[in-house]
Amino acid sequence: MTMPLGKICIMGSGETAPTMVKVHRRLLDNLPPTRTAVLLDTPFGFQENADELAAKALEYFKTSLQSEFQVASLRSAELASSYERERFLNSVNRADYIFAGPGSPTYALDNWRAIELGKLLKERVQLGATVTFSSAAALTLGASTLPVYEVYKVGSKPYWNEGLNLLELLDIDAAVIPHYNNQEGGHHDTRFCYMGEHRLSYLETLLPQGRYILGIDEHTGIIIDPQTRTVSVVGNGSLTLRKDGRSLVYESGTELSLEDLVAPPWTAERTEAAPTATPASSISPVGSFEPSSGSSPLSEEIQELARRFDAALTEQRASDAVEAILDLDDLLTAWSADTLQSDDLTTGRKILRSMILRLGDAALIGLRDPKEIIAPLVEGVLELRRSVRNDKDYKRSDEIRDLLVANRIEVKDTPDGTLWELIEA
Repeated sequence: MTMPLGKICIMGSGETAPTMVKVHRRLLDNLPPTRTAVLLDTPFGFQENADELAAKALEYFKTSLQSEFQVASLRSAELASSYERERFLNSVNRADYIFAGPGSPTYALDNWRAIELGKLLKERVQLGATVTFSSAAALTLGASTLPVYEVYKVGSKPYWNEGLNLLELLDIDAAVIPHYNNQEGGHHDTRFCYMGEHRLSYLETLLPQGRYILGIDEHTGIIIDPQTRTVSVVGNGSLTLRKDGRSLVYESGTELSLEDLVAPPWTAERTEAAPTATPASSISPVGSFEPSSGSSPLSEEIQELARRFDAALTEQRASDAVEAILDLDDLLTAWSADTLQSDDLTTGRKILRSMILRLGDAALIGLRDPKEIIAPLVEGVLELRRSVRNDKDYKRSDEIRDLLVANRIEVKDTPDGTLWELIEA
């Protein structure tokens, strides 16, 4: 089989977050300077805020990657005119970089099948284009597609839809599952794109013989390069290949052979002997769910900046407290383009407002050490007291000391001189 000339990138999530900037840049930089890049809006085309989601994504690519994207729009194949359908297909056919992300995989498939987009995407990759699909769009790339909304939100019995099967180009027979390590459920299992272990185990039994699950963690991706026959795991998490209750896990930074996805090394013997996965992959039985204390990359950065601010305020380092506020503002701005947001941005804004209020309160009383501020005045009074004592006017000396104590300044006469401390209120 002749290998395609283009690349396929599959992201678990974070497609318009700071975590994936390096991945997009790596892919875009391998294309001609005159490249054409398009965003497919079909997966979220049914949403009332579709225009806003598209605008956020375009701003992300323009600001974070200095790359101009165009929207290839097909929000409803049924309602679109023949001109609108043809314009969408022409945009895809001329694109060097084809991107799609969050929304509904079922909705996207229903519309894309109607115009045979799967066939066109295969042709584009064969001719050298790069296809980058994330989140809902990533679900459509395999031979089988998980109808997430119907199962998780509506309560349908777990089942598979037929996917676009772009991976067929590379002889990969898999069902792609993004959001593989999702923890939004807290104490209930939302791993495996909200399916949890119980439902995913059942779904495995419905797959045809030989087909496996290709799971990609959030803020993680894989770049498949047919020309070098390599698969790179990039981002923050892991790639997991799962079949019959066993999982092969490859951490970020691992370089695999394409053959590892075409015919995964399910046996322990082959896993140990496979030199193509570095660092070495691990193989293990599927375990039960244990609630994780893990958080999103954005949440972790927010909490770290909150700790920096607390320490700066406690240690009376005003400039460092201001720097933490500014860094948090920059962080929230960078993540605001993310089209698949959790509650982290809202939490971050609350923390930012709290920081500003606390810094304002501190400004009312000052962040400098109070002892440092009143030292010149106290030393002047003590000098006057020493002069009075030298004149043996001890009554006057005691009156000055009592005055200082009344104002929370403790005076101690020692052989080495007079010492003073502020008394805590």
